[in-house]
Amino acid sequence: MKHFLAILIFFFFVAPGTAASNDQQTTTIMVFGDSLSANYGIPTEAGWVHLLEQRLQTLSPVFRMVNASISGETTLGGRNRIQQAIKQHRPDIVILGLGANDGLRGTAVKTIYENLEAIIKICQQNNASVLLAGMQLPPNYGMAYTQKFQNIYRQLAHSYQTALVPFLLAGFGEKQEFFQTDGIHPSVLAQEKIADNVWAVLHTMIRNDIATIF
Repeated sequence: MKHFLAILIFFFFVAPGTAASNDQQTTTIMVFGDSLSANYGIPTEAGWVHLLEQRLQTLSPVFRMVNASISGETTLGGRNRIQQAIKQHRPDIVILGLGANDGLRGTAVKTIYENLEAIIKICQQNNASVLLAGMQLPPNYGMAYTQKFQNIYRQLAHSYQTALVPFLLAGFGEKQEFFQTDGIHPSVLAQEKIADNVWAVLHTMIRNDIATIF
């Protein structure tokens, strides 16, 4: 009899909660970028990806962030590994932050565009929404090239109806005090600003999830 009562107690007081937890769907957000997202030169917990994850967690534990960024990554490298990354993490949203290394190397604009285009198509074919994080180049690369490079992100966002952060480093890109000694990689001081730039767009993408939660 005692054993029977114990089973009843389990199903009435424990099992329902367990079922609810299992039924709760997770929204996975994958950051797919280069050293600007991979915490180059700074602690992981100080990086903008982690800061963004903390913001999401204050809303609900259903939000999960995965950082699939690699320092030194190019658009071609990203194109070659996006299928595996999606298969492994099954993201609902992909924050795509590639192209800076290509631009600094003077890679042909057409090549950068086509690589990013291929990544976006694969994400969308796998039912993942894309948030494209735009980049800009220093003026010493020449006005013609820097403008064409900058236009890549706007053109892709328009053609494939993706969300867009026009410039990942907006608000501090020209201020040396927000960069590490190499003058290229943002310092700890800049990470909150990057998180703000991404959050300004990301929160509109997840508003349906937020509405469901609350």
